[in-house]
Amino acid sequence: MINRTQILLILFSIFSAYKVSGQATTSSPYSKYGLGLLQEQTLPQNMGMGGIAAGVRTAGGYNNINMLNPASYSAITLTTIDVGAYGTINTLSNSSDKQTGSDFRLNHIAFAIPITRGTSAFSFGLLPYSDLGYNFKQVTKIDTNTVNSIYAGDGGLSKAYIGYGFNLFKHLNLGFNVGYIFGNLRKTSSVEIPNYVASSFNTQIENSQSIKGLSYDYGLQYQFDLSTTSSIVLGYSGTLKSTLNSTSKYISTQYLTDPTTGEVDLARDTTYSRTGSNTKINLPMEQHFGISYQKLNHYLIGADYSTGNWSALVIDGVNQGLKNTQSYHIGGQITPNINALNSYLAAMDYRLGYQLNKTYVHTSGTDINESAVSFGVGLPIRSQSRLVFYKVNLSAEVGRRGTLQNNLVKENYVNFRLGFLLNDTWFRKYKFD
Repeated sequence: MINRTQILLILFSIFSAYKVSGQATTSSPYSKYGLGLLQEQTLPQNMGMGGIAAGVRTAGGYNNINMLNPASYSAITLTTIDVGAYGTINTLSNSSDKQTGSDFRLNHIAFAIPITRGTSAFSFGLLPYSDLGYNFKQVTKIDTNTVNSIYAGDGGLSKAYIGYGFNLFKHLNLGFNVGYIFGNLRKTSSVEIPNYVASSFNTQIENSQSIKGLSYDYGLQYQFDLSTTSSIVLGYSGTLKSTLNSTSKYISTQYLTDPTTGEVDLARDTTYSRTGSNTKINLPMEQHFGISYQKLNHYLIGADYSTGNWSALVIDGVNQGLKNTQSYHIGGQITPNINALNSYLAAMDYRLGYQLNKTYVHTSGTDINESAVSFGVGLPIRSQSRLVFYKVNLSAEVGRRGTLQNNLVKENYVNFRLGFLLNDTWFRKYKFD
């Protein structure tokens, strides 16, 4: 039997290894823009419901960690741990070709501990912030020569956070997070002439950034109790403008490739090098609005709207030419009978949702949007103790990003998410007569 100390040691090991395993998990050419593909700041149980979170306090009779709106922490009554993984299968297609890839990573680890039961709690954890990963080639003709332009990128940003949520008065709850965003982004662009002569060198430009800095989230939720078992929650949360620090490296090199194998030879010459250059990244404000209706321990439905002023993203004093983001989410879950003893299927959570995202990418005169249908289940695990509760949360999103118009790339993807949830009575003092 695994005891609590062993669980903590296992989770600490996972937490320590996160930076190694939490590398870029995408092959999208649209991750080339801005800071990469922005990741949802929610866990599998929310993603299974289309990503609704701003107006969600509890779901399915368990304590859940909802870092998108830290005001929800005040609903946590038990020590809560959530750790999970992420996988994706991505198919890229254009007018003439198609390719499929897959990736997998440890996705998140989060803790929440009640301070005063049912009125305040704090939470901390680590989750992905953005992913960068692409590799594509453009072929052009100059006179009789073929010229290959090759673009590649890898890396990603993670976000560690600590937050506190509390009940201000009967129905109003407030909360905040302080986050630390960190990671590395590396982009290269190369020009190759396959049928080169001895004096013809290929050229590569590498631009790398090591990024770190603080971010600040806030949130509020107001709960209307319609009866002892049903309620409506209005939620609002946001991320303030903040500034990240970036240490940049810019290197331009010349190299040769083997004409028979196409393998890259060692760089023959460095034509320009600049390292240790310090720059600033000005992150914009983001806002989230949500509403949910819940029948306690039976079902929940909700909707979210999010917006981000990403047209104001500035890196090293240069506006990145992005678009403002907008996201629409709708979804819910149902638990047929949470107390069912003779039917495990009746005690499970069933989730369904839909989301439409207008991303910040605008290229070739085209806005890049994405949409996805999501679904998921919550699988309760029986425990011998009446004070310990376990659940496995599984979700999947089947979606599409981009378009074939204007010679662009369309992506079809299936994202898989797995979360292991623990509710326990740690850190509680007991009194005996």
